[in-house]
Amino acid sequence: MNGTDAKTDGGGTHGGGTHGGGTDPRTDVGADCAADPAADPAADPAAAPDASAVLRTTRRLLEVDAAQGARAAVPLVRRALRRVPGRAADPVAAPAPPAPGRGTAVSDHLAALAELCEVIGWILFDAGHYAAAHRMNARALTLAERCGDRWTARLVLLNHSMLQSRTGRPRAAFRTAARVAGPRPLPARVDSLVLVRQAHAAAQLGGRDAALELISRAGSRFLDGLSRHDPPWAWWIDRTELTGHQGWVMSRLSLWDRAVPLLHEAATARGPSYRHLFTAELLAALARAGDWRETEALIADVAPRAAGIGSARTTEALAGTAAALLRDPHAPVPVRDAAVHLLASLPGPAAPDRPDEGPEPGGGRSHPR
Repeated sequence: MNGTDAKTDGGGTHGGGTHGGGTDPRTDVGADCAADPAADPAADPAAAPDASAVLRTTRRLLEVDAAQGARAAVPLVRRALRRVPGRAADPVAAPAPPAPGRGTAVSDHLAALAELCEVIGWILFDAGHYAAAHRMNARALTLAERCGDRWTARLVLLNHSMLQSRTGRPRAAFRTAARVAGPRPLPARVDSLVLVRQAHAAAQLGGRDAALELISRAGSRFLDGLSRHDPPWAWWIDRTELTGHQGWVMSRLSLWDRAVPLLHEAATARGPSYRHLFTAELLAALARAGDWRETEALIADVAPRAAGIGSARTTEALAGTAAALLRDPHAPVPVRDAAVHLLASLPGPAAPDRPDEGPEPGGGRSHPR
């Protein structure tokens, strides 16, 4: 999320891969918003709220997402998109920002809209609306570029890398994360997140040594600490976030002895709603490791509150683990019974929403950061 307030791929990102064969994404971002489950094209540019109003909307979305989860925030997203100007639906129609020294109102407005679209993209992603999140990321990136907001653009790229990993495109995810770099070295926390995104992608591709090296470097860069060069949104890249991702990467590599303690630490720490994903990944690691006693105990802890989980990614992961347990001939009967109970406790899936096959945000173009 952005600096107004808060995220995880556990956390995002959250950008521009090269998929799309060079097609200009600006022909895609103006697509009919009615195709998105949380968008409404009936926005009146003449009634555009000022930058401060847009930022207040963004803060409210972040507050609801952190407290109640992305599913709870989707209705607010719908309302927000009815109020924002047409340039959020079609960034190509947005006026160019003024030349330096000739006023900042337009640039501030575009920057606020870019941040709003970035946050909406994150919420749609965590709510399971992946195609809509793809389109909103493209809009956010275009708006950020038009006003020169490189940090929001970088965050969108990190979010989109997370989306690509989630939708089975780890090579694109790796490339997108790499595009965050610019002519100057990144601050340590941001660089750490880039390495985390690439470690996940490498693990998905079966690159054990590369994934271990990348996640180790992410930890080292994190220890370099905060700096005055950090973007406003870097605060959520904290120790718990890193620990959860370290455990998740270890789980992807089937290193259970390393994965489980790290995921347990992240899952039991206090934090925003979206970090329930680490609990889901902990359950998956325990089940795949065959630790039946701990698997059953964690299901007993999660099931009573499963209906209130607001992250579709989390509920999808929990459902996937429960279904795998029911198929596992080695799982004891009590564990299978617990899995049945967990499946019955989970909320229904998000409306079907397949990832776009069209151009990626930034596809076919260079985005120096």
